[in-house]
Amino acid sequence: MSTLELTKDNFNEVVEQNGFVLVDFWASWCGPCRQFGPVYEKAAEGNPDLVFAKVDTEAQQELAAAFEISSIPTLMIIRDRTVVFSQPGALPAPALEDLIKQARALDMDEVRRETGQTPADQTPAEEA
Repeated sequence: MSTLELTKDNFNEVVEQNGFVLVDFWASWCGPCRQFGPVYEKAAEGNPDLVFAKVDTEAQQELAAAFEISSIPTLMIIRDRTVVFSQPGALPAPALEDLIKQARALDMDEVRRETGQTPADQTPAEEA
């Protein structure tokens, strides 16, 4: 599966309809973003059961601001409408695969207990 382009118009729908979404915040002028792109695409091909999405921070400034993105590339993982990982920097392929493996293994009930969230809590983009 190729990556999906996220915008402020489709973000909520994609997150609500998919329990596991990886989001790459990037820009075309960003060298590290361009280097990370093929690694991200390959991970998407290797994990067809997950949604891999990209947010062009130049075109989607409101969405980037809603998540307080200040450095790109930033990788975010959203499981069950909860951000479970967000970190700037391009990852090498083995680190990305390990991160996906760790995110798959999360007990989301435990995550919600630790963060005080309920399944109905909203992601920041829903407030934008």
